[in-house]
Amino acid sequence: MTRDSRMVWDDCLHIIKKNVSPQSFKTWFEPIRPVRLEGDVLTIQVPNKFFYEWLEEHYVQLLKKSIRQELGERGRLIYHIPDGSTQTEATTPRQESKQPSAGRDNEPVPGVFDAEMIKNPFIIPGIKRIKVDPQLNPNYLFDNYIEGDCNRLARNAGLAIAKKPGGTAFNPLFIFGDVGLGKTHLAQAIGNEIASKMESKSVLYVSAEKFTNQIIQAIKNNAVNDFVNFYQMIDVLIIDDIQFLAGKQKTQEIFFHIFNQLHQNGRQIILTSDRAPKDLEGIEDRLISRFKWGLSADLQAPDLETRMAILGYKMENEGVDVASDVLEFICYNIKNNIRELEGVMVSLLAQATLIQRDIDIDLAKEVIRNFVSTINREITVEFIQQLVADHFNVPVEKLHQETRKRNIVIARQLSMFLAKKMTNKSLKTIGETFGGLDHSTVIYSCKAVQDMMDTDMIFKDTVAELEKKIKMSLNE
Repeated sequence: MTRDSRMVWDDCLHIIKKNVSPQSFKTWFEPIRPVRLEGDVLTIQVPNKFFYEWLEEHYVQLLKKSIRQELGERGRLIYHIPDGSTQTEATTPRQESKQPSAGRDNEPVPGVFDAEMIKNPFIIPGIKRIKVDPQLNPNYLFDNYIEGDCNRLARNAGLAIAKKPGGTAFNPLFIFGDVGLGKTHLAQAIGNEIASKMESKSVLYVSAEKFTNQIIQAIKNNAVNDFVNFYQMIDVLIIDDIQFLAGKQKTQEIFFHIFNQLHQNGRQIILTSDRAPKDLEGIEDRLISRFKWGLSADLQAPDLETRMAILGYKMENEGVDVASDVLEFICYNIKNNIRELEGVMVSLLAQATLIQRDIDIDLAKEVIRNFVSTINREITVEFIQQLVADHFNVPVEKLHQETRKRNIVIARQLSMFLAKKMTNKSLKTIGETFGGLDHSTVIYSCKAVQDMMDTDMIFKDTVAELEKKIKMSLNE
């Protein structure tokens, strides 16, 4: 029986299927269509140049093996690209095919793209490969991403990824947390570090909203394959605010296939979200399960010291020296959002520059009124001492004296804990109000209180009750 192109290609696919993963087979071989068989030359049609380039780079040896097994040692394979271009022969590995075959002057050279034929959603074509603009903010770097307890895990994971993208257990890296905590900064810092150190790596940052809009345009233009192929060539893909894919079934389906191919090929994926994977609603279970494959890193609200370090660093970069008590006051009132801290900084700089005002507590109070509805009436360490002493029924002066009586020791430690948490005073200042203790004693006392809270629910309730009394006093 005479074999036709379909029969030969089906036999080739049978060989190929045994040598690649199911997902790779579905993505890169199922779309291929046999066109004709002429002697020992089989012509196949591929969707586009992008597709052809991928096959040449990753599967040329497998194609060569299968075609020669079916058509003999003289068997050859020719690609046909449905855009009117000349057919392209591919019978040898990529490095042996750098020049056009004799008698085929118009044949494209394997490894060289016609840039106008590549559907790059970012419209930045190259010559020998797609040149991808990473879409990164050059100001988002590790150098200006201040480390604290709130972000240490995520930051260190990001540094590890930047050294070996796709080669760590942190793939994907899923960064989540409330707005304004630095998710975008960290994700782009990873991208910038890789882009600066590894020029051969293609890095791309895109918001989930922009990704969705690109898919809509690709569907309208009947170019979904080009869209998928483009994204599957990226080495480091960063998608911001992945929660915005919720309810978008077609977008999730396309992203699912892109994710699988990237992950399978060892490409790095970085995602950000305003909530943990388990809390995402409207996202398919198969995607959520993949989000959990790597590391989910939570960004918490920074503590007072970290906020002061962040604001101090930013002010210093602007060439402005701000007194520590002003920094403490600002950071005490702006607690949960780094963007608000930046807003305060911009307002302070504007006031200081445009009307030549000194950046002091009074100016800080004026500026902060634009960011918070009320500025807390200042809580003093002395007020906390008196409140705690009354609760434990001990003289307040005992908190300033050395003693080993357990109830006084606990009252003093708890007073230090609340002073650190609820005032804008430094550790050194707090220590001085307890009879000249140093900052290390304050740190030890705060840890002791935290340990008691973790193991004694009654004591934890006592702390909560005292905090409530202090907060209520602000409104009196």
